[in-house]
Amino acid sequence: MKNFITVATFTYPHEYIVLKSVLTEEEVPFFFENETIVSVSPFYSFALGGIKLKVHKAYVDFVKEIINDLNQPNSHLKLV
Repeated sequence: MKNFITVATFTYPHEYIVLKSVLTEEEVPFFFENETIVSVSPFYSFALGGIKLKVHKAYVDFVKEIINDLNQPNSHLKLV
């Protein structure tokens, strides 16, 4: 996992569900660090520093572009 870089941090799982779907569809190698523990106990999110989106270093720019596209005002799919 040393080739994976943190691209974004989220507080709760519902904030990235659309992004997770897009990354899976695009076949981007990624994982969410702390996802399981925060799902079980949401208050741990702050103590753990949130849920971190880790992406393979070769896809960092591509994923940042996807996140920016999802945050545009005219996007039908939005990140919370």
